[in-house]
Amino acid sequence: MIIDLTDTTSGKIAATLVAARHKSGTPTTGAVLTLVVATEERHHYDAMKAASRAAREHPARIIIVIGRPDTTRTRLDAEVRTGDENGPGEVVVLRLYGELATHADSVVVPLLLPDVPVVTWWPDEGPETPSKEPLGAFAQRRITDAAEYYKPMTKLVARAAGYQPGDTDLAWTRLTPWRSMLAAALDQFPRKVTAVSVSGEEGNPSVRVLAVWLRQRLGVPVTRTADEGPGITSVELLTEEGPIRLSRPDGELASLSIPGQPDRPVALKRRETAELIAEELRRLDSDDVYARMLAEVDQPFTEPLKVAGPTVEAAAKAAKEAKRLGEPAPVVVEESADDAGAEAPVESAPAAEEQPGEASA
Repeated sequence: MIIDLTDTTSGKIAATLVAARHKSGTPTTGAVLTLVVATEERHHYDAMKAASRAAREHPARIIIVIGRPDTTRTRLDAEVRTGDENGPGEVVVLRLYGELATHADSVVVPLLLPDVPVVTWWPDEGPETPSKEPLGAFAQRRITDAAEYYKPMTKLVARAAGYQPGDTDLAWTRLTPWRSMLAAALDQFPRKVTAVSVSGEEGNPSVRVLAVWLRQRLGVPVTRTADEGPGITSVELLTEEGPIRLSRPDGELASLSIPGQPDRPVALKRRETAELIAEELRRLDSDDVYARMLAEVDQPFTEPLKVAGPTVEAAAKAAKEAKRLGEPAPVVVEESADDAGAEAPVESAPAAEEQPGEASA
């Protein structure tokens, strides 16, 4: 059931929700949290679908907030959705026009469910300091996605400076299967790691985040290679008895190689946004491991980034990023079937218009 409310108020929306529940014969919501989604009109449908799928695992009242500050008239329109394709929960789509768009919290707070946690998610570019945003100040968890910004490292560095417990980013969430698989491999083959190599799509923030985490946890040099992806393509942990290698060239099926053991296939599919949000909703406390990683995300790598495969524009973009972060200039690796080939420095030249990174790792 979809109920449209034009030029309405928060009080009328709340009353409509209660009436809709009674009409459907469910006087209580059964929701365990409120999920606030701050997005743009062009992205709201995909965000609503992802949030609704996540709510099948974590019943929630979903409040989609769409700001339209460029209009002159101040007005609030709403859609109240219950019992439709969005699942058993409640979905409220708010469109805030004019000056009201800058005071979204005054509209949303009366619609929050009492005595349950609040999670705020920005599917788009998102703020640099989520805890200082009106829709983030009252939330226990605040979810952003650096991959949606055309300069993801800029966002991550800013969020590191303004980090507050409860902040997280989907660039980190995408790494959970990789982190779990690498930890399990070291449990099976407990040897001292002497160096690490990480390869993945140029510009994908999850690639750098994984490299930072491995450098931090293992305390060894980390070499990075930028390729055409998709997402993270391989991680190699070097030991005195040989490398532990987890490789996923197609974004679907990975291969795990451990010295002295036969290679074996591993399911490591790139996950959709709904799965990532569902994972984040499983824990509503602060992520201390993410906080420690984020504190070092802007520390420069001593080894130059190796660029293999991407276009000249991508290589130039990597050079500009390295210069900004105080890292050595990237080198182009001409790979072949027999060897890694020669390396040549990348000139820092004007790149093509930068685009947001891939949405999955």
